[in-house]
Amino acid sequence: MTTASTIGLHDPSCEHDSCGVGFVAHLKGEKSRAIVVDALEVLRRLSHRAAVGADPLTGDGAGIHLQLPHRFFKREGLALGFDMPRRRGYGVGQFFLPREATLRAACERIVEETVAAEGQRVLGWRDVPVDDGCVGDVARRSLPVVRQVYVARRRVVPSAFERTLYVIRKLVEHRVRAADCGGGVFHVASLSAETIVYKGLLLPVNLPVFYKDLADKLMVSGIAVVHSRFSTNTAPTWDLAQPFRFIAHNGEINTVRGNRAWVNARRRLLQSAKFPGGLDRLWPILDEQKSDSCQFDNMLELLVLGGRSLPHAMMMMIPEAWEHDDAMDDERRAFYDYAGALLEPWDGPAAIAFTDGTLVGATLDRNGLRPARYIVTADDRVILSSEAGVLDVPAGLVRKRGRLQPGRMFLVDTGEGRLLEDAEVKREITSRFPYRRWLQKNTFTFDDLARAPAPARTSGDELRTLQRAFGFTEDDVGVVLKPMAETGKEPTGSMGNDAPLAALSSQAPSPFDYFHQLFAQVT
Repeated sequence: MTTASTIGLHDPSCEHDSCGVGFVAHLKGEKSRAIVVDALEVLRRLSHRAAVGADPLTGDGAGIHLQLPHRFFKREGLALGFDMPRRRGYGVGQFFLPREATLRAACERIVEETVAAEGQRVLGWRDVPVDDGCVGDVARRSLPVVRQVYVARRRVVPSAFERTLYVIRKLVEHRVRAADCGGGVFHVASLSAETIVYKGLLLPVNLPVFYKDLADKLMVSGIAVVHSRFSTNTAPTWDLAQPFRFIAHNGEINTVRGNRAWVNARRRLLQSAKFPGGLDRLWPILDEQKSDSCQFDNMLELLVLGGRSLPHAMMMMIPEAWEHDDAMDDERRAFYDYAGALLEPWDGPAAIAFTDGTLVGATLDRNGLRPARYIVTADDRVILSSEAGVLDVPAGLVRKRGRLQPGRMFLVDTGEGRLLEDAEVKREITSRFPYRRWLQKNTFTFDDLARAPAPARTSGDELRTLQRAFGFTEDDVGVVLKPMAETGKEPTGSMGNDAPLAALSSQAPSPFDYFHQLFAQVT
């Protein structure tokens, strides 16, 4: 456990993000150099979203998430002396490794041993060409060695290979941490047969300068997600730059401590036949040392690789405001009711762009506290960003424009060449299974309990003794419990509560007093 003496007054658990996100995609999935160039221009125009400290060349982080450019890696593989398999016959891992040669060799040995143990084959390693002249002094102190590993698929079908690479990555991360050979910089930015992430502790304008690959004419994609980070509560690091492996996030997940606690509490209930060897060896699923956005990504990838579609998993994690929406159709209400029994909402102000290499989209939290605007062009480009004006599009080319509403989702299916808006996406998901019937068969409500025999009432000295034993004071009874009983609503107040925190109290507070909800104060 990290002690106060090692971190001073900084608490790493208070890491949040408030950033700029965007994506450019071709509606029909056509890969081109233009998509990458456009996305890098979007990132450049989101530079005002990226914080800069005293060092003018060290930003909070910037990155781009692309489909895997097969012709590029085929050429690079041949140059290194090995023939790359056909498309989707291999995966590429983007690694941040220690600069110290002994530690780096130990990390690479763990990667190779884990790949072999999982029945796959390492084809080789590639040094990613970088220009570190654009790296600021602060970022240079933790500058990693960036290398790519090529993993050939063996004895698994293409649809299961992505899951195998996920298992390899989790096992490698756990082994490196246990061996303490990461040098404080080890990180797997991506390990996939579908996508690759280039990111770092860089200014947005310097991302394509640092990574020479991004200027290569063979670096093409049909989807490109970009992120410009504004870190509100932490000193930025290379590994916390975004995009992550599925998402790019603008906002904060205020409930992350509770979400993490619930995931850990359900550990013995989590199971999936899609993961040979079970989930126990992959634990912990959420990396508690990383940011709220990273932990969100950890949970999302488990849900997706466990068998749910990407928009389905996003609906579970960021549900819209449904409980008191009488206008919502019953199928959608039943879905959210059912999903709520499996997973608590990851709440907070959030605009999240997401992709799995075929689908790309974005969603807003139920309050819509982060903006997202989109344009669909006559030449089949779809552009979405935190704000308007990220690309110059002639008015005559604009086929459609709009902005995401609170709780809504926007999705591009490049495999089918379809643009799906909120109602269509959610109708396809919520009508797939009989959620209402499952709820009626397997759940009960407080109305059902009301029909049960009433328990014996306690009063007088016996009641006061029990209240004292369980830490309830006269203020609790008169100011909190009585209004709740009379009105059915939780009492609210503004300031003026001078009661000591439960952990500092000389009394015996009730368990409730230890579990106040935490709120982020965000400008």
